[in-house]
Amino acid sequence: MAGSSAAAIGDRFEKLALEHLLSNGLKVIAANYRCRFGEIDIVMLDRDCVVFVEVRYRQQNRFATAAASIDRIKQRKLTRAAAVFLARNPQYSDSPMRFDVVAIDAAPDDRCKLQWLKDAFRVDG
Repeated sequence: MAGSSAAAIGDRFEKLALEHLLSNGLKVIAANYRCRFGEIDIVMLDRDCVVFVEVRYRQQNRFATAAASIDRIKQRKLTRAAAVFLARNPQYSDSPMRFDVVAIDAAPDDRCKLQWLKDAFRVDG
């Protein structure tokens, strides 16, 4: 099935991103956090900073790279979901926060290029 195949691919690259972030000292708070506004792939702590991580994989980037595919609409969904997460987890509500992107683009040699973009975008207003 195409749907389950896409889900398996997504899981594979989320695990790759998580391993990369863990190896850089971040700690997991939650994975695949869902609320009515959407999903946050990974929520982590970087020292005292709460980090909301969006993982993007692109097999082909004819139209946009993985990083460039996170538009204003997606950013708005992520910021709203983050607000819900913080409201439901008040122990983090006074912590600094940021939105990171782990972008993974397929390369012609069947390898992947992983790019970790810290503080990839800011909350409007």
